[in-house]
Amino acid sequence: MPALEGRVVLVTGASRRIAIGAGVARRLVADGATVLLHSWSQHDADQPWGADEGGPEALVEELRAAGGTVEHVSMDLADPAAPHALVDAAHSAFGRLDAVVANHARSSGQALEQLTAEELDLSYAVNTRATLLLVQAFAARHDDAPGGRVLLFTSGQYRGAMPDELPYIASKAALHELTASLAVHLMPRGITVNCINPGPNDTGYADDATRAAVIAHSPAGRWSTPGDTARLVAWLLSDEADWITGQTIASDGGFSSR
Repeated sequence: MPALEGRVVLVTGASRRIAIGAGVARRLVADGATVLLHSWSQHDADQPWGADEGGPEALVEELRAAGGTVEHVSMDLADPAAPHALVDAAHSAFGRLDAVVANHARSSGQALEQLTAEELDLSYAVNTRATLLLVQAFAARHDDAPGGRVLLFTSGQYRGAMPDELPYIASKAALHELTASLAVHLMPRGITVNCINPGPNDTGYADDATRAAVIAHSPAGRWSTPGDTARLVAWLLSDEADWITGQTIASDGGFSSR
């Protein structure tokens, strides 16, 4: 039996087929999970890399063609009602929800000199507040049986400086620090909580100079890939990882910018 057969998993931030959310969804479908994909393509459209030409619908079609049971919801996680609505959507579509992979992220590229209150508030709303409310909504409807899973996503701010991404790293660092407290609170209810630092993933945003700089700090001489991240996600969602909670795990091949 596939490792995740019978599990229903919500994967947020799956707007682009080249990115981590899509890579995670592919692996979960291959391992037998039923998946609700969340996307918000407007965020990508406003970024230099742009939105996926096929949109998230193309990923849904791909996953269904591979035999997956997949539904999709587009929702702006800056809306405080969105996290609870996402959990409701999973229950409406599949009758249950066993795991949340909170992969979504807002990136703004602001250094100290460009920093604005508006961007700080929006980054916290999407990256931190929405994630906490998503965990709250998931836990509220969890039946306290073993096998509940929450995976948060941080970044590499605790392993090296990221001075040009202050709103992003501040809001992501909060998730890193929240992991242990959420884990302690939810373990008695059969839910593990872990956090992943996926390392630098080349998902279409990096220029040649950035690619070279990352490779120079990578012991393996390469970037992380969505597939690298997806393997860790799939294991943490499986029964084999039921004793792992409260951990922040770097899936970065030993990368360090120091």
